[in-house]
Amino acid sequence: MALWGVSTADEAKPKWLTAEQKKNVYATDRGWVQLNGKGLEEVIVAVGGLAGGTSATVGLGAATADYVNFVNASYSAGGGGNLDVLVTFNERVTVDTSGGTPTINITNVTQGNAVIAASYLSTSRNRVTFRVTNPTPVAEDDVLTVLGQPIALNSGTIKDFGTTLDSVLDVPEVASTLTVAA
Repeated sequence: MALWGVSTADEAKPKWLTAEQKKNVYATDRGWVQLNGKGLEEVIVAVGGLAGGTSATVGLGAATADYVNFVNASYSAGGGGNLDVLVTFNERVTVDTSGGTPTINITNVTQGNAVIAASYLSTSRNRVTFRVTNPTPVAEDDVLTVLGQPIALNSGTIKDFGTTLDSVLDVPEVASTLTVAA
């Protein structure tokens, strides 16, 4: 059995966690940590040093996107407002927008696969939020989705926290969908 923390792959996360709990777990140099209900990190599987004092996590690869979800439970075409997309990575990441702003595409399946670009909004540990305000084209009963495409950096960067290692920017193939209300 592999040591916990040697791989940042989702299948290496503690097996006793439910799929929903795994969304709040990510790898650090201390092992696997979970965000508690107060937004604080709790180490759930610690990884001690190996012989010679090296960390078991030195082999961590680039952060990858584990999940993508619409933050909004619903969106109203008539009401407008913000539409947010949350990308959850398997490690902490840092976003730098000094060179440009990363974006992610939302596809409007009902409108002939029209693409709506959502721009980087914020980062919280391993979660990156993108936002588009009053997206177009969007009408009642449209189906919006985010799936299987990379995040566009647009000269910005998304890197593993505390390193110069570029994160993997492909979002999972599992689609996140949202049906637009009236």
